[in-house]
Amino acid sequence: MKIPQHALLCAVLSLSTTSFATQAAAKASLTGPKPRTTTFTLSSTDVRNGVLTDAQVLNTFGCSGGNVSPQLSWANAPAGTKSFVLTMFDPDAPTGSGLWHWVVVNIPSSAGELSTGASRNTAKLPAGSLETRTDLGAPGYGGPCPPAGSKPHRYIFTLHALKVESLDVDAQTSAALVGFNVHMQEIGKATLTARYGR
Repeated sequence: MKIPQHALLCAVLSLSTTSFATQAAAKASLTGPKPRTTTFTLSSTDVRNGVLTDAQVLNTFGCSGGNVSPQLSWANAPAGTKSFVLTMFDPDAPTGSGLWHWVVVNIPSSAGELSTGASRNTAKLPAGSLETRTDLGAPGYGGPCPPAGSKPHRYIFTLHALKVESLDVDAQTSAALVGFNVHMQEIGKATLTARYGR
């Protein structure tokens, strides 16, 4: 009996498809389901609709805010994180190189939050944390105070996850030097951008 060519072609295609599906199923059973990925996040209850409030604004240089450091919390830090460094940076400051407003190093990996007003308050800062010198000349939080009439500035909070338990710096270490050390040890980071203008 002579089998039509088109019938043979259909049979071959059917066998090829079945073989491919069988191989794919076998491969999936060996590799298992893909691991669920999580995103390292940073958030704040004091940043409302992406804007810092007057409570966080500087209380000098012509500004009259509360200069209270904002609440910040984070989740899903990378595996292997042994400490954190928090920075607050204004890339829009009229300095030619931006302005560092806040730097906190050696935050323990067990911490998940900085509460409102934690800056310069050892009772609120996680044990072992250290605030280092900012571009305002001293350690501790310095709130936003952009020039009057300028467009709102961006204030970028970045939480760096490090593979070491601490950085060998002190309270008078500059933000630039802290940054150098951070980038040598960083395994991940999360950011939050807030704005403020006047």
